[in-house]
Amino acid sequence: MAENVNSKNATIAGEATSSGATAAGAPAVGAPAAEASSPASSARADASPRGFAPSAGASAPTPRTREEIAESLRVRTRRGTPTEKLEVIMTSAGLDRVEAATVMVIGLGGVGSNCVEALARGGVGHLIVVDHDVVGLSNINRQAIAFHSTLGRKKHEVVRDMVHDINPDCQVEALDMFLRADDVAPLLDRYLGKVDMLIDAIDSVSAKLAIAEYADRTGMPLISSMGGANKLHPECLRFADVSETRNDPLARVMRKECRKRGIRRLRVLYSCEEPVKRPAVEGAERRERTNLGTASFMPPIFGQMLAGKVLCEIAQVPEA
Repeated sequence: MAENVNSKNATIAGEATSSGATAAGAPAVGAPAAEASSPASSARADASPRGFAPSAGASAPTPRTREEIAESLRVRTRRGTPTEKLEVIMTSAGLDRVEAATVMVIGLGGVGSNCVEALARGGVGHLIVVDHDVVGLSNINRQAIAFHSTLGRKKHEVVRDMVHDINPDCQVEALDMFLRADDVAPLLDRYLGKVDMLIDAIDSVSAKLAIAEYADRTGMPLISSMGGANKLHPECLRFADVSETRNDPLARVMRKECRKRGIRRLRVLYSCEEPVKRPAVEGAERRERTNLGTASFMPPIFGQMLAGKVLCEIAQVPEA
């Protein structure tokens, strides 16, 4: 009698173990479906075991090991990586898109260098950066690459090294180039159709207009930074079409020239704050711009906002 009871209990325990294994595996089978838009997750979903019975005459599938089944059900996460906190709010599929993206930043000063830093920390997989200048003492108050240890070094080289220190897997094309209006089309032609977003962070009006004209003509995605000089209130920063800007001297010039050149649209980041008025130093030439000052926090916030906009758009984060 004891033997029969023990045999019955062993049978029940075996069924419970089998049932428990199935239940424990069930959530994992459905988990990849949440990432169906990701190519990687689609591949994982295809590898998942099917619950359908084989059709008549079909040969029995080859049995798989426990390790093979576990691997087929594995859900990719970035836990323990630099982007694990981004994955929580942008999703794994969103970060897949960011890692596959190419972003080009022209101008590596206060706005551009801080923008590139945020893009690198955000996991962008391919960056193209362009600048010809060297790091100077006056850059230290606002540029992500400006330190006493980097004085005199080429900005594009310092940015390249910074990105690789943040994200060694990021591919960086660092171009030593002073961009004139005539250089814009030959440069951008090399990357047409390959860039997910172009960020213009330069000061030259003629080059900015050439970039805007090229983007409007070809459809290359572009966001252009307007002026941060003599501005002190970050809460006044706005994304808008250049035709909707106000209280920005650089945007005023761009708006007028865009109309003259037939540029239909130009998305910009600008400040609606009235600039602080300061007289020029007596005897200074106009090109010295001695009446233009820059707060330590404004260009970095410009750059961070540009990076944030780009990352959210590439990851396809819904608008707020």
